[in-house]
Amino acid sequence: MANVGRPKVPVELSKEERETLSRWARRAKSSQALATRSRIVLGSAEGLSNVEVGARCGVDSHTVAKWRRRFLERRLDGLVDEPRLGRPASVTTDQVEDVVVATLESTPKNATHWSRAKMAERSGLSKSTIGRIWKAFELKPHRAEGFKLSNDPVFVEKVYDVVGLYLNPPESAVVLSVDGKSQVQALARSQPAFPMLPGMPEKRIHDYVRHGTTTLFAALNTADGSVISSLHRKHRAAEFRKFLAKIDTEVPEGLEVHLICDNYQTHKTPVVKTWLQNHPRFHLHFTPTYSSWLNQVERFFGFVTEDLLRRSDHRSVQALEADIRKWVKAWNENPTPFIWTKTAEQILESIGRLLNRTSGAGH
Repeated sequence: MANVGRPKVPVELSKEERETLSRWARRAKSSQALATRSRIVLGSAEGLSNVEVGARCGVDSHTVAKWRRRFLERRLDGLVDEPRLGRPASVTTDQVEDVVVATLESTPKNATHWSRAKMAERSGLSKSTIGRIWKAFELKPHRAEGFKLSNDPVFVEKVYDVVGLYLNPPESAVVLSVDGKSQVQALARSQPAFPMLPGMPEKRIHDYVRHGTTTLFAALNTADGSVISSLHRKHRAAEFRKFLAKIDTEVPEGLEVHLICDNYQTHKTPVVKTWLQNHPRFHLHFTPTYSSWLNQVERFFGFVTEDLLRRSDHRSVQALEADIRKWVKAWNENPTPFIWTKTAEQILESIGRLLNRTSGAGH
């Protein structure tokens, strides 16, 4: 027998509400949260079930039920996360939309981005209200993150090659993500740190004395997370060849060795090529240019930096290298592999969306 539940109150829209919701749903640069809520209400107004609306909008049925109920209770105002503090809203939906659109699609005069003060002056709202609107729509005009698109002519082929090794590694083989972290400095602080106290973080002086540098070569086993490492004072082809030799001694015979490397010239010198010709079980796979995010060993270096190097205090390179060896040994006692989930197709689709959003892309 079909499920029998409490009949839903139909969603009926006025002409003005439908026009507003359609405009919100179409605005590509506005908050995706508001656009999704608008599409939920429009789908509900078509008489679709919560499950059908959820499938269309990419959300679950509980989310559909929530925003359907909010709309029936407060109409358009119910779709906006504007805090009301127990009193009638003093900011209209149109004002919120104006702030969001202006933040995303314009810049203030004589400035590169909006501040709360500048937006408050433009909109006539208070700075605290602007802050609440930006928080509700997860807008952060003061922040910017850098990126650099690869100009590698065989970018697509390299992405498929590297990601294929992560998701479908070859049989009777080990896949190693390899790189060198150069210029690791032995830094000695000029004064001792003030220890952390309740309500007060640790304090470190900015002045320090340099005592030399070292390079950490690392080969991360993508299957189990274990690391083969080596420390050298220089980062040349000779040192990289020595590291390859160490890998050769530590990987059991009979296994093919697939190395994922970046395009650093050290990895392509005649010395390295000759060594590889003499060791045919080794196979190099290069990531595209400007694509270090594709090399898993970079995440390992991130842990080394955060756990050890960022607050290090070493009076000699020897002391620094001893601590690095100790840290890597502890890592290998309980290694953790990085689970890769994105397929090559998903990565290329994400980059395609970025290109579409980038001004002047493709021209």
